Amino acid sequence: MNTTVSVPVRRLPHAADLPLPAYQSAGAAGLDLLAAVPADRPLTIAPGVFASVPTGIAIALPTGVEGQVRPRSGLAARHGVTVLNSPGTIDPDYRGEIRVILINHGAVAFVVTRGMRIAQLVITPFVSVNFEIVDALDDTTRGDSGFGSTGLKTRGF
Repeated sequence: MNTTVSVPVRRLPHAADLPLPAYQSAGAAGLDLLAAVPADRPLTIAPGVFASVPTGIAIALPTGVEGQVRPRSGLAARHGVTVLNSPGTIDPDYRGEIRVILINHGAVAFVVTRGMRIAQLVITPFVSVNFEIVDALDDTTRGDSGFGSTGLKTRGF
């Protein structure tokens, strides 16, 4: 099932010449976010360093949906560059510029240039919860078995 939602977008002055985020295929879930860094001043991210990259857009999401900023697999596979707080959340009441926190896990410096596709934006519904204090939770087969309990065991847990 695919639902289309209208989302108002504001293109900021430093992104006036850049295309809006777009799907790259008919079945894509994520829209590509572009870097709105100055053409004459690309952003270099050294190995082990992170940087906040502007996209030059702000959006007004409807109530009940969030924007998830996710890594692009090509950047991760080819350069070791990914979204640090993945997925980053854009709340429906946020109206500021979307920025992407990229980290370079690669061995060499990574250069972010103007218009480069740096992340994906996935718009998805969410539910809000009201926590209810209880004395006990219902029993399950798994119980309180945590990290590694359903498969590969991990050290330290």
